[in-house]
Amino acid sequence: MENSIIFAVGGVVLGLIIGFIIAKILDKKNASKLVKEAKRSAASILKSANIEGESIKKDKILQAKEKFIELKSEHEKVILSRDKKMADAEKRTRDKESQISSELSKSTKLNQSLESKIKDYNHRLDVIEKKQEALDKLHKSQVQQLEVISSLSAEEAKEQLVESLKGEAKNDAMSYIQSAAEEAKLTAEQDAKKIIINTIQRIGTEEAVDNCVSVFNIESDDVKGRIIGREGRNIRAIEAATGVEIIVDDTPEAIILSCFDSVRREIARLSLHKLVTDGRIHPARIEEIVKKTQKQIEQEIIEVGKRTVIDLGIHNLHPELIKMVGRMKYRSSYGQNLLQHSREVAKLCGVMAAELGLNPKLAKRAGLLHDIGKVPDAEADMETPHAILGMQWAEKFGEKDEVCNAIGAHHDEVEIKFLISPIIQVCDAISGARPGARRQVLDSYIQRLKDLEDIAFGFNGVKKAYAIQAGRELRVIVESEKVDDQKAADLSFSISQKVQTDMTYPGQVKVTVIRETRAVNIAK
Repeated sequence: MENSIIFAVGGVVLGLIIGFIIAKILDKKNASKLVKEAKRSAASILKSANIEGESIKKDKILQAKEKFIELKSEHEKVILSRDKKMADAEKRTRDKESQISSELSKSTKLNQSLESKIKDYNHRLDVIEKKQEALDKLHKSQVQQLEVISSLSAEEAKEQLVESLKGEAKNDAMSYIQSAAEEAKLTAEQDAKKIIINTIQRIGTEEAVDNCVSVFNIESDDVKGRIIGREGRNIRAIEAATGVEIIVDDTPEAIILSCFDSVRREIARLSLHKLVTDGRIHPARIEEIVKKTQKQIEQEIIEVGKRTVIDLGIHNLHPELIKMVGRMKYRSSYGQNLLQHSREVAKLCGVMAAELGLNPKLAKRAGLLHDIGKVPDAEADMETPHAILGMQWAEKFGEKDEVCNAIGAHHDEVEIKFLISPIIQVCDAISGARPGARRQVLDSYIQRLKDLEDIAFGFNGVKKAYAIQAGRELRVIVESEKVDDQKAADLSFSISQKVQTDMTYPGQVKVTVIRETRAVNIAK
C-alpha cells in the first residue's frame, strides 16, 4: 500500500517535471517566434524610414533650390535697381555739368560786357573830372572878382549872410516843428486807420451791371401771336398776374419784359418759359403757372439767403432777415447787384474789424444787413429811408444794438454810438466807389486818372505824378532844385484848386507834393 502511494506520488512528481520541461520548450519556441517577428517588423520599419528619409531629403533639396532661385532673382532685382539709380545719378550729373558750363559761358559774357562798361564809365569819369576842374577854376575866378567888387572876402560874406538868416530860420523851424508835432499827435491814430482802409480798398471783384429790362427769346414769331392771344387777352392776363409790362415789337424772336422789380421780372420770364414749353396759353392756365412760379421764386429766395449766411459764417439770423437777404439777389442799386455788394461789404467789415481789434463776426453781420431796407415789402415802406427801415427791421427781429446802430448810421441817418458803425460806412463807400462797381465804364475811369496826372504835369518843377487809390489821391514828386518847401505847399494848393475847378469826380481827391533831397557819403 505504501509502495503504491510512493509510486503514485513519484508519478505525479514525474508528471509535473515532464510538464514543466514541456512548458519550457514551448516558451522557447514562442520567444524565438516573437524575436523573428520583431526583427521582421524592425527591418520593415527601417526600410520605410529609409524611403521616407530619401523623400524628405529630395523635398528639402528642391526647397533649397527654389529658395536659391528666389534669392538669386531678388539679388538681380536689387542689382538692376542700383544700376538704374547709378545711371540716373550719372545723367543728373551730366545735366548739371552741362548747365554749369552754360552758366559759366553766360557769366563769361557778362564779365566781358561788364569790363567794357567799366572802361566806358572810367572814360566818362575822366571827362567829368576834367570838366569839374574847369568849373572849379571858373568858380574861383568868379569868387575873386566878387571879392574885388564887394571889398569883402568870401568867408566874411558867408558870415554876414548866415547871421542875418540864422534867427529867421530858427524861428520858422521851431514853429514848423511845433505845428507838425501837434498835427501828428492829433492825426496819428486816424492815419493808422486810413492805412488799413486804403489796403482793403484795393480789393477787386468782377461786377455785372443789372438792368430794368429782360429779353425773352422765342423760337419763332408764331409764338408771339399765341402769347398775345385773341384780342390781346393772354398778354393782358400775364401783365395783370405778374405786374410786368410785356413789349411785343418787330424784334425777331424776342419779347421784352420791362419792370423795375427784378423779382416780378424773373417770375414773368419763368412763367412765359413754362407756358411756351407747355403750349397751353390761356388766362386760367396763365394764373396757375404764375402762382406756381411765385412759390418757386420764394423758395429760391430763401435758399439763396441761407447759402449766403452759411458762406459768411453768420449764425442765428432770423428767418425773415434770411428771406430779405435772398431778395437782395433780385435788387440792384446804381447798376450794382445788391446781394453781391452786401457780401463784399460784409467781408471788408470782417477784415477791418479784425485789424482794429473789434468783433469781426458782429461787423460782418452788420455789413451783410446794412442795405436790407432797399427790399421793402409794402408801398408804405418805400417812403422811409432805407437805412432807417433796415434799422427798424433789425430791431424788430432781435438784432443787437451795435448792428442796428450800424445799419441806421451808415448814411448818417442816426447818430453813431458804436465803433463798428463807421466801419460799415467806410466799407460801403469802398464797395460802391471803386472802379467797375457801379455803372461806370473802365475807359472813363482810366481817362480820369490820366487827366489828374496831366493837370499835375502842367505845373513847373513837377518831375513825376501818380494817381493812386482809385483816383482818390494824387502824388506829385517835384525837383528839389527848382521847388523849395514854400513853393511845394503853394504847388499842392494850386493843383488841388485846378482839379476842383476842371474835373468832375466822386468823393474827394487828396493832393500830396513830395520834395526830397538826398546827400549820400560813404565812410571807409
